[in-house]
Amino acid sequence: MIVLNLDEYNVHKNTIIRELSKTVFVYPTDTIYGIGCNATDEKLVSKVRKIKNSDTPFSVIVPNKEWIYNNCEVSQEAEEWIRKLPGPYTLILRLKNKRSLAKNVFNQSNSTIGVRMPNHWFLAVVYQLKVPIVTTSANLSGQDFMTSLEDLDPLIRNRVDYVFYDVRKKVLPSTIIHLEGNR
Repeated sequence: MIVLNLDEYNVHKNTIIRELSKTVFVYPTDTIYGIGCNATDEKLVSKVRKIKNSDTPFSVIVPNKEWIYNNCEVSQEAEEWIRKLPGPYTLILRLKNKRSLAKNVFNQSNSTIGVRMPNHWFLAVVYQLKVPIVTTSANLSGQDFMTSLEDLDPLIRNRVDYVFYDVRKKVLPSTIIHLEGNR
């Protein structure tokens, strides 16, 4: 496991971007730390599921707003929330392009996905990756959220390739906004 801050990432950016699309990593957001991977790679998503011991749908951090418009159904209400991005929100939207993500990321029964664009430097990393990444809290299911490097559970630490470190985070995850509509 390699631990990097923003300055260290910037020094090795090109190499790290190539490697991130094939790895599982912990990263900071504008709320808490997350664990993720390339959300188009079913094997990597399965690895995150195994680490988290979770079968619930994951959310994704998307590289840009264009990804949302190309792959999700966007109502007028959703449009208003998208204008507020980046920010500490997870927008639950109906996925219109199911091929845009690995099948084991989103809710298969109703084709919904949680979409994030955190107001944080790590969003630029996702932009450079050019693919969405899985975003779920960097903790074992049911345990406390990771707010600092010292909080990272050893069971997670030993199963990820990179940890991007920032500062201590607040304890609250993003606010979930349901915009998927009724069907």
